[in-house]
Amino acid sequence: MTHNDIDTLVNSFIVDTAKGEVNPRVQQVTVRLLGDLFKAIEDLDLQPSEIWKGLEYLAETGASHEMGLLAAGLGLERFIDIRADEAEARAGLTGGTPRTIEGPLYVAGAPVCQGFARLDDGTESAEGEVLFMQGTVMDANGKPLPGATVEVWHANLMGNYSFFDKSQSAFNLRRTIVTDSQGNYQFRSIVPSGYGCPPQGSTQQLLNLLGRHGRRPAHIHFFVYADGYRKLTTQINIDGDEYLWDDFAFASREGLVPQVKKISAPDQLDSKQLSKPFSSIDFNFTLHKERTAAPEAEVERKRAQA
Repeated sequence: MTHNDIDTLVNSFIVDTAKGEVNPRVQQVTVRLLGDLFKAIEDLDLQPSEIWKGLEYLAETGASHEMGLLAAGLGLERFIDIRADEAEARAGLTGGTPRTIEGPLYVAGAPVCQGFARLDDGTESAEGEVLFMQGTVMDANGKPLPGATVEVWHANLMGNYSFFDKSQSAFNLRRTIVTDSQGNYQFRSIVPSGYGCPPQGSTQQLLNLLGRHGRRPAHIHFFVYADGYRKLTTQINIDGDEYLWDDFAFASREGLVPQVKKISAPDQLDSKQLSKPFSSIDFNFTLHKERTAAPEAEVERKRAQA
C-alpha cells in the first residue's frame, strides 16, 4: 500500500465511522499515530507475529508499571524536555537552572520542613556516607526567594526508593523543604547510589535487544517552585559516578553536576556532631517568573501518593 492509501484507510477507520460527539484533538492525534504505525508496518514489512509480540510487550510493560521507566530509557522523557527548553527559549526564557527528567519514582505528600530537613531514617548511617546539601533558591536576577518549596527525593545505598521498596520506612529519603527568610535550604542525608532497571523487567529486556545497559548514575531529584514562578523539575548527579555521562535515561546535563566536597576538618565535624568525614554539596536553584507566552511548566501525569 502507498502512504496515501494508508491515510485513506485510517480515515475510513477513525474519521468516517464517527457517529457521536468527537474530541477533535484526540481524533487528530489518533489518526496521526495510527497512520504512522500502519506506514511503519508496511515499510518494515512487519509480520503478524511481530506485531502481536509488540502489543504483548506493551501490555506486559504496563502491567509491571514500567511505562515510566521505558519512556526514560527510550529517550522520550528527554525529548519532552528538549521541546520544553525550545518553547521557553522562544518565549524569551533562557538561563536559570537546567531542567531534566522527573523519572517514575516521585511520591507526593512528603513531610514538610522549614529551612532544614534530615532525609534519611538512620538505618544506613553506619555503612553510608553522610551528605549535607545546601543552597539558595533565587530569581533570574539573583534575588533570594523566601518561602519557596524544594521537594527532594533519592535512592538509598541499594539504589531503591521508599514506597516502591517496602523494606524502607515511609518517606525515607523524601522531604519537602520550605526555604527560610534568606531563601536558603539545607538537608542532611546519605550519598545515594545509582541503580539499574530490574534485570528481568520488560525495559531491560528491550534494552538488551538494543545492546544497551540500563544503569543510572547516583542522583538526587528536585521539584522547586514558588508563587509567581515556574515550577522547575530537575536533578543533580553525583560527580565521579562511572555512569555520570552514560545515563541510560539521558538525564545528565551540564550545570547539574556540582562539586562534591569531602569535609574532614575536626571543627567542621564537631559542628555537625559527626565522628567521620562527610560530603557537602553547594547548589543554588534559579527560577524563572511565570510568563503568559511560556509553555505550561506543571506536567499532568499520574504520580504515586502515600
